[in-house]
Amino acid sequence: MSAPDYHSLEQAAEWFAVLGDEGVSPAQREAWRRWLEASPRHQRAWDYVEAVGRRFGRLRADGDPALAGGALERLRGERLSRRQALKGLAVLATGGVLGWAGWRHSPLPELARAWRADYHTPVGGRRALVLDDGTRVWLNTNSALNVDFDRQRRRLTLVAGEVLVDTGADPRPLWLRTGAGELRPLGTRFQVRREGATTELAVYQGAVRVHTAGSGAERTVPAGHRTRFDGERIAPLDTADPARQAWTRGLLVAEERPLGGLVAELARYRHGHLAVDPAVAHLPVMGTYPLDDTDRALAMLEAALPVRVRRRLPWWVTLEPVAD
Repeated sequence: MSAPDYHSLEQAAEWFAVLGDEGVSPAQREAWRRWLEASPRHQRAWDYVEAVGRRFGRLRADGDPALAGGALERLRGERLSRRQALKGLAVLATGGVLGWAGWRHSPLPELARAWRADYHTPVGGRRALVLDDGTRVWLNTNSALNVDFDRQRRRLTLVAGEVLVDTGADPRPLWLRTGAGELRPLGTRFQVRREGATTELAVYQGAVRVHTAGSGAERTVPAGHRTRFDGERIAPLDTADPARQAWTRGLLVAEERPLGGLVAELARYRHGHLAVDPAVAHLPVMGTYPLDDTDRALAMLEAALPVRVRRRLPWWVTLEPVAD
């Protein structure tokens, strides 16, 4: 299923806010139904908004069971006070909302495996580790890692998210596994990110040997290069940007980076939906932005570029062009 387009998503969020207002009228409800039935894109967008409740329906606020999975149904079909609506939205925001790609490609069993991993981080969190062999590991936001060492070999499994590894001096071979394949570092510092069925690798020191899980394709990636691979194919090598390691210090560094790409990266560090109007997604961005305070980062973007930050809901934020 294709992702909902930007404008349908924004309309769905607007309707969600309208239906949550205590003053919503029968005419508005009927208008929402007509909008919903007008296009499959609208239904996909509405499904995405409702996924907040389906994914995090077990959340409660002050022990109120009405804020569980039925909260969104109440927003659709019943009158709800503004206080109750905002209370529900705040709780759902605390629980977090997966982006479209995460929603489509992260089934609940996979999320459960991530939570049970040896090491994991929440959305917006980071963690630094020193393993028994001296290997240093940094886990990025919303990430999970399993560690399995024995007398013959060392194995890491990136269950979800992103990790930076600085290998320790140890005669046992080290492997890092993702769903797309295995990586064999050769005395190195490297970064790995899982994105659905694809893995991204960037090598900063030494070299890493890639072995895909399906086709068995292999390639050695030397220092200063990066690639992406799935179970069948390894993409051509590209240049690795050392500044992409700055997340270990809580920073996001941009040099002529498109606004759309930068905001997509910021979205990984906050709960809720964060997007950019396609009309301004191409704008180049420079500077250093804090990952531990994404609202401040958004304010910095708003001050530096002809954009405004619009909050349709507590957990639905978009960057839009400044009106002329």
